[in-house]
Amino acid sequence: MTHPETMSGVLLTAHGGPEALVWSDAIPVPEPGPGEVLVRVLAAGVNNTDINTRLGWYSPAVTGATGEGVGDDGGWFGALRFPRIQGGDLCGRIVALGDGVRGLSVGQRVTTPLCQPEPTPDNPVALRVLGSEYDGAFAQFCVLPARHVHQVDDSPLSDAEIAAIPCSHGTALGMLDRAQVAAGQRVLVTGASGGVGLAAVQLATRIGARVTALSGAQKADVVKTMGADQVLPRDAALPEGHFDAVIDLVGGPAWGRLIKAIRPGGHLSVAGAIAGPIVEFDLRALYLSDITLHGCTYQPPQVFDRLLDWMRDGSLRPLVSQVYPLAEIARAQADFMAKTYPGKLVLVPPEILS
Repeated sequence: MTHPETMSGVLLTAHGGPEALVWSDAIPVPEPGPGEVLVRVLAAGVNNTDINTRLGWYSPAVTGATGEGVGDDGGWFGALRFPRIQGGDLCGRIVALGDGVRGLSVGQRVTTPLCQPEPTPDNPVALRVLGSEYDGAFAQFCVLPARHVHQVDDSPLSDAEIAAIPCSHGTALGMLDRAQVAAGQRVLVTGASGGVGLAAVQLATRIGARVTALSGAQKADVVKTMGADQVLPRDAALPEGHFDAVIDLVGGPAWGRLIKAIRPGGHLSVAGAIAGPIVEFDLRALYLSDITLHGCTYQPPQVFDRLLDWMRDGSLRPLVSQVYPLAEIARAQADFMAKTYPGKLVLVPPEILS
């Protein structure tokens, strides 16, 4: 399958606001090296991490909520190299194979996890992040390591639906897995109307847990349709010692009340801090109740394998609220930051002109 020499896409040229996102029609199409594949991007999800990385929010110097402050070392694991093509969620089609690739074919529809596990003896949770450590899906083509590419040819899901799953549902299922959530347990999900939060509600319900969700009133009905048994306002009083697990994506000043809401021996999984990364709580509430904290970024391969099974049989469908042309990424990210829509937003690159 032939491909052009140049492509259109969005270049992140520096940390900063939307002005740091520059559209280009003259980006060289990358060539796959040994063990890599070249994928034509069909759809790419919008995620909080794209905005955090653009802003430099991951820098330790930044202590406020998402959108507050810019740090120079603001990538997931330190300073980024610019220009960078962001985008960690994708559905695509293979157009070329690098040397030594086995088990994949040109023409297959594929997807890949955002957080790609690369464990080492010294770091068993080492990973690379698509669109952060290397170029991602906010362009017409993307090179991926073949070992992290998975075919979804038989899935009844649309390209946009598949592109909406890797980050949100991978993060959510990883958090539930770490918290050992099981059928019949009581689970609290914060930030429940967002991409990861809504995925956590959906997946916890699938597991058989009883879900209480924290969300704004205007999106409560949507959260309930995804399986929540109860939806409470974000600032609602919580019963103490009640939940087997808390799935937190918010952080910020209210974090201490989440600890108190967990039953003795329960779990708190954390994978976000949109209300701020600096928290304060009473350590006694943690250790006297034997509560286990889980910081959740790394996902073992079996987490994504389960999602692939559900994608392929069509039993897992994300809520895609809006689809935009890739060139309108600034508008999509503004809608994301404003929490205009529940669930996922997806970008579609322009067609390849023959």
